[in-house]
Amino acid sequence: MKKYFFMILLCFSGIATLQAQVGINTSTPNASAAMDIVSTEKGILLPRMTTVQKSAIVAPAEGLLVYDTTLRCIAQNAGSTASPAWVCLSQRDAQNGFFYMPTIAVDASTVVTGRSIDLYNEYLTQFTAPTRNPSAPVNIPYFTNRTDLYYYITNYDTDVMGNVSINDNGVMTYDIKVESDYDSFLTVVFVLK
Repeated sequence: MKKYFFMILLCFSGIATLQAQVGINTSTPNASAAMDIVSTEKGILLPRMTTVQKSAIVAPAEGLLVYDTTLRCIAQNAGSTASPAWVCLSQRDAQNGFFYMPTIAVDASTVVTGRSIDLYNEYLTQFTAPTRNPSAPVNIPYFTNRTDLYYYITNYDTDVMGNVSINDNGVMTYDIKVESDYDSFLTVVFVLK
């Protein structure tokens, strides 16, 4: 009988051990973590899926994490299992998801129709090989693919310019209605997709 009692006690202690903390590459996991992974060479790779695939997960657990390949963000179910609410944890917020176009010269010296300017190329030119201090990198970090951006003209001098449009590649087409003076303006905003 003592043998059976000892075996039952051993089984219960084994179950208790299974519910202890897990350490990967460490024998002393952090006390506040259920799992502690230690590495100086590798990271954690979350499941990767499109927004459609993520949304098709049946009854996702509260706090479930995946990498959304469509939105290019780590997404978390911030809702409930019955009513999921996916949010991007790494998504840009409304305050830093846009920037103004660097200053450029737009030729408005003569009346003309159908003139165009490549806004992306103008942006790229200013961010590569600028004058810099000796310890600064050669280039300012920039978006290397023109399709990573949305292009907006938020304001312009309608007395000087007309028929303003921008295609998906950042090429703006416009007409010059009258010769420009120093009061003319054009505001271009880039928004990160």
